[in-house]
Amino acid sequence: MSEAGAESPSPAPAVLGPTYEHLHRMSDDTGLFEHARRATPRREHGYCVDDVARGLLVVCREPDPDAALVKLEENYLAFVRHAQGPDGSFHNRLSYGRVWEDEPGLGDWWGHALWGLGTAAARGHSQWIREVALEYFEAGAAVRSPFVRSMAFAALGAAEVLSLLPGHAASLSLLADAAKLIGPARPDPEWPWPEDRLRYGNASLAEVVIDAGHALDDAALLQDGLTMLTWLLRYETPNGHLSLAPVGGRGTGDERPAFDQQPIEAAAMADACARAYDLTGDRRWVVGLDRAVGWFLGENDSRIPLRNDESGGGCDGLKRASRNENQGAESTLALISTMQHARRFSLKAR
Repeated sequence: MSEAGAESPSPAPAVLGPTYEHLHRMSDDTGLFEHARRATPRREHGYCVDDVARGLLVVCREPDPDAALVKLEENYLAFVRHAQGPDGSFHNRLSYGRVWEDEPGLGDWWGHALWGLGTAAARGHSQWIREVALEYFEAGAAVRSPFVRSMAFAALGAAEVLSLLPGHAASLSLLADAAKLIGPARPDPEWPWPEDRLRYGNASLAEVVIDAGHALDDAALLQDGLTMLTWLLRYETPNGHLSLAPVGGRGTGDERPAFDQQPIEAAAMADACARAYDLTGDRRWVVGLDRAVGWFLGENDSRIPLRNDESGGGCDGLKRASRNENQGAESTLALISTMQHARRFSLKAR
């Protein structure tokens, strides 16, 4: 009580934002460890381009990085550059002993590499980083993957390059090809999604179609992407909170809710909603972003937060009555990228 006998006002909720403690814990001079046992890096599993490229992306998104984050940015860029083969494809897995365990290919890691490089080309914190990233992005953008999600992730990197260089021919071509591979929204209002089943990284597909419609000045394509994202957000919010497609995907007759749900799905939704808001100014997309943030904070099917407040890491999955306590790179980066959006939109802690 104050002297006047009235209760002191409660402090205003803090604005949410990312923390990088666990990202530093998971990184070394080579790259970013893929797996963790709780908050301890599992060095025996080595590194993968999938995660290091995501790490490059989130660090380049940071508007005011300290020296330690800039060092991570440089290390991650060097790792991704080293992974690229002469034809523009990429290795994915590097052992702790610094030996590549695969041949260069065009799987999801190729798409993630181009997404990270495109982001570094547009947002890198020094001129040399932007120049090097663009050089290797262009080499990778000269080839095409037959896989929908590989192309989608790569196209998100192309959209980043276009934010800096609006007429960049390689990026426009990659975006157009990715949108074509994804396909248009179906005319069925009950299932306008271009696939028969939700799989993974779902919101990224809608984001690519939105980006392609904007970059190519194609109003119908832009509307297709917004239709896809509108439906996906509604379909995955049956009870006022996100109920994400699980690891095995989701079809029309599948049980809901289903598990394990993955942090990368919430992060993809946050990215897509933030992009849709940037292009339309429609506040409903901020509501969608807030639901993605809420999913990490316990507003989900199990009412369990996925953020480990002690370590700063993101837990690896949501189960029916628990969470996976391991805090690997993918999940931690999904948490960081979502909280970057939360800070940008001044979302408040619950």
